[in-house]
Amino acid sequence: MQRTHILRTISGLLALATVCGMPVAAQARLQCVAYARQISAVQLSGNAREWWGHAEGIYARGNEPRKGAVLAFRGTHAMPMGHVAVVSKVIDGRHVLISHANWSRPGAVEKGVMAVDVSDSGDWSQVRVWYGPTASLGLRPSPAFGFIYPGTSTETAGAETASRADDSDNDAG
Repeated sequence: MQRTHILRTISGLLALATVCGMPVAAQARLQCVAYARQISAVQLSGNAREWWGHAEGIYARGNEPRKGAVLAFRGTHAMPMGHVAVVSKVIDGRHVLISHANWSRPGAVEKGVMAVDVSDSGDWSQVRVWYGPTASLGLRPSPAFGFIYPGTSTETAGAETASRADDSDNDAG
């Protein structure tokens, strides 16, 4: 009986030592890119800082928040790989709720947290994001490219043209 307990304890300690001794890459955590691909219709690859460029010609891009769009952050000293987050709700032109991974804690997923456009021109080039450990918006703004919209760039352009045509038909009334 006591021998079984000792064997279990040794096995547990060996398992713990194996996990702790693994390189960081082997202890993979959910990254923002994988999470954004998982919950959005925007399917790009590469580091988050590369998504804006990779989207060119494939997805429409802009500075207007829309539900389902991916907010693409630039790489910085503090976040060299950049960051991506998916808009879950638009509050107004300067406030959105986002869902993303690996922001407040390594590998953690946060759903429906606030992101605020703090840029002077209202173009989402500077964003403050809810930061869990301080239970407030981040202390510093993060630079962003803007939004990558789901659907192909031609689908989005076609939908915008159709929407403008519908609006002009309604105005003729």
